[in-house]
Amino acid sequence: MSSIPGSAALREARRIVVKVGSSLVTNEGRGLDDEAIGEWCRQLAALLRDGREVVMVSSGAIAEGMKRLGWRSRPQEINELQAAAAVGQMGLAQVYETKLRENGVGSAQVLLTHADLVDRERYLNARSTLLTLLKLGVVPVINENDTVVTDEIKFGDNDTLGALVANLVEADALVILTDQKGLFTADPRKDPQARFVHEALAGDPALEVMAGGAGSSLGRGGMITKILAAKRAAGSGASTVIAWGREPDALLRLTRGEPIGTLLIAQTAKHQARKRWMADHLQMRGAVTVDAGAAAKVRTEGKSLLPIGMTGVDGEFSRGDVIAVRDPQGVELARGLANYSSAEARMLCRKPSSDFERLLGYVAEPEMVHRDNMVLMPVSLR
Repeated sequence: MSSIPGSAALREARRIVVKVGSSLVTNEGRGLDDEAIGEWCRQLAALLRDGREVVMVSSGAIAEGMKRLGWRSRPQEINELQAAAAVGQMGLAQVYETKLRENGVGSAQVLLTHADLVDRERYLNARSTLLTLLKLGVVPVINENDTVVTDEIKFGDNDTLGALVANLVEADALVILTDQKGLFTADPRKDPQARFVHEALAGDPALEVMAGGAGSSLGRGGMITKILAAKRAAGSGASTVIAWGREPDALLRLTRGEPIGTLLIAQTAKHQARKRWMADHLQMRGAVTVDAGAAAKVRTEGKSLLPIGMTGVDGEFSRGDVIAVRDPQGVELARGLANYSSAEARMLCRKPSSDFERLLGYVAEPEMVHRDNMVLMPVSLR
């Protein structure tokens, strides 16, 4: 177990992903728990007023659909699961919209599949949409698109989705609200010697030994999926809290630094994790060469790379690929994620952003590589 003080992990978090499970959202399958959802939405609104950005990842569509269809047990057939999800998603979105609106906050429904987060271009499109919603002060309410996926319904879980969303939006923290107080060293229902784990390092192999058992009949998770989700979220620098979803004002108290639930601390800071990933990327698809002015702005001023400063494009790459940025002498000065494909980049060389729509028929971003998606290479490697 870690002795690193972790209360600041949530207190200082500016962008937070909150995940709630089916048993909480549907009050153990009795139907959508309007009161509980209203409480979470009230807290989300308060966090927004405090200057934070929040994303809600909510289970419950299949469970609510089962209730509306009068099914007492979770079906096994994929087509029936998909039908239940389609029916239940209507009610789930409506409740979140109503409760957030009552607190003066707008909401947006976002349905994702694993394919959306594996394909790099779709990944960036989803990321761009979510970041725009956050900038607008809207709370994205995310669920897996169970109406169209197949294996994901059977094997997937929203703990994993919560972690992937935390990676997607580069969240500072992931809060998993569940029907358990947090993690114990063993099952407290079976072992009276089980001790509560207040804090540990995300990714510690001992955690996976402690966690075990499946989730409720409504969901597909369990404590092990939460431990693995925390490990995944830590890969992009986000710490995770696993806490009881009915703890009064849990979200507000966590962001005040109160030690609620189990805190699993990411060992690598958010920006360091991202930059290290880009710096270590060995298979770059291409490169852009920039003029001396652009090189200086990138190297010494930490500016984004604008197409107007590009003089050439090498290789074939797609939007979202890691590319090299080279100075006029051909020396690599940075690496980053391309906002445009190589074909588009060639059209944009030496062009101002005001020309993008005329040349491409659309505008994604004004930058070829945004500074947040760029890492300078050490002088020794140039």
